[in-house]
Amino acid sequence: MSFLRTISPFRAYRDLRRYLASRKTYEVVFLVLAIIVTWTIMFAIANNSTVEKVYRPNIVYAEQWPANRTDEQIIAQQKIDGPKEKAAIEEVRKQQAETQAAYKRLDDKLKKYGF
Repeated sequence: MSFLRTISPFRAYRDLRRYLASRKTYEVVFLVLAIIVTWTIMFAIANNSTVEKVYRPNIVYAEQWPANRTDEQIIAQQKIDGPKEKAAIEEVRKQQAETQAAYKRLDDKLKKYGF
């Protein structure tokens, strides 16, 4: 515990000032430049990094129906669910078309550069 009593931020600051004062000017300038370049690279890497979303499957919950329902009830439910299903399918196709167009644009740009 006596080790922690000897640590003082003010003494560390004075020691750093004394050390930097004993250095030549160009050494201090290069030290500052090295620190700036290092922090710039670290900031750029941290800023451009992305974290992928965790894949979560689309869970579809099945509805429970009584075993004794009539054909008319089944047909009525299909008429209700049909447009919803068609809209969902159309949305998926639209997203696929947008993704395909984006990849096509990327491919055209790469071909332009010879890749």
